[in-house]
Amino acid sequence: MTLETWLAFTAASAVLLVIPGPTILLVVSYALGQGWRTALPMAVGVALGDFTAMTLSLLGLGAVLAASATLFTLLKWMGAAYLVWLGIKLWRAGGALDAKPRTDATSALRMLGHAWLVTALNPKGLTFFIAFLPQFIDPKLALLPQVGVFAATFLILAFANVLTYALIASRARSVVQSPRTMRVINRTGGSLLIGAGIATVALRAGQG
Repeated sequence: MTLETWLAFTAASAVLLVIPGPTILLVVSYALGQGWRTALPMAVGVALGDFTAMTLSLLGLGAVLAASATLFTLLKWMGAAYLVWLGIKLWRAGGALDAKPRTDATSALRMLGHAWLVTALNPKGLTFFIAFLPQFIDPKLALLPQVGVFAATFLILAFANVLTYALIASRARSVVQSPRTMRVINRTGGSLLIGAGIATVALRAGQG
């Protein structure tokens, strides 16, 4: 793996993690209702959930790569198309983040478990990892070292992202509840997803 590949993966992951989804909605809901104390357990829960979803996805990717290099290339093409579709969907999404404050008394362990379940069992997350990760994997190199680096990078970024969202929601509620802010985030992320998908297709065509 080259440094450029890792930097590209890191940049793409950081942008994509900022885009609001079911997990961020849950994190913000807890933070709005119970303050900054929710930040750490939610961040740990999301990181564990992402680890679970990523592990399941990678088992599938490993099986595909072991079965056929051609099939793995086809999966990359399908993944690129999915990224473009997801980007268009995000661009057209509304700006409101409909997060209702959760005021019910909840222990840190229960919050952690809730975050883990929502993140790990989100089918969109599994689909995303299957579409996203192959774009950065070189089938000519050993799979496990690449996966290890990418997984560690993504989980660290996911932890930091949730921690940031929770702290901002507990301290500056108007920011995460601003439709304008969310619209900018969605459209920026959507544009980058579309660009990433198109760039991947162009790279494949150039190599072919």
